[in-house]
Amino acid sequence: MEQHELRQAPGAKHAKKRVGRGQASGQGTYGGRGRKGQKAHGSVRAQFEGGQMSIVRRLGHKRGFRNFARIEFRAVGLRDLAKHFAAGATVDAEGLAAVGLIDNANTPFKVLATGELAHALTITAPRLSEAAKTAITSAGGSFTETAAAEHRVRNRIHRRKAAAAAPATAAQGE
Repeated sequence: MEQHELRQAPGAKHAKKRVGRGQASGQGTYGGRGRKGQKAHGSVRAQFEGGQMSIVRRLGHKRGFRNFARIEFRAVGLRDLAKHFAAGATVDAEGLAAVGLIDNANTPFKVLATGELAHALTITAPRLSEAAKTAITSAGGSFTETAAAEHRVRNRIHRRKAAAAAPATAAQGE
């Protein structure tokens, strides 16, 4: 077979339907659109929902928000640390991952004051609650906070309040 002998299969190629070209064409008068109505008079965009409020507009009213930049900290209680670590042990991310309290050493975690801590531990954690810090020091242990929480002022109103409170606290410190 040569290139000049190639042909499409019979019926594969046919002319486009020409509508609205008179009665004799078979597609005259209404041109396949029927009589009155929205589709007869003009086109309807693809996302149109028949007058119902569109999904794009409905989604704005859905409540809730999930911050994509939020870091989810895994909670680790003092009860768990007392159960898994002996007195004088060093507790860090690798140790917690080894005993299965967090998934891996890269998982961010926060030590909370749930339960009792009877013996001294040396704890290195990204975050610790204030109650956990006092419980650790009262048990004779020590802690190091590697990534303390930043308390940033949220917006203009809060910034103004923080600025107004700052000179008052500075004056008290003198």
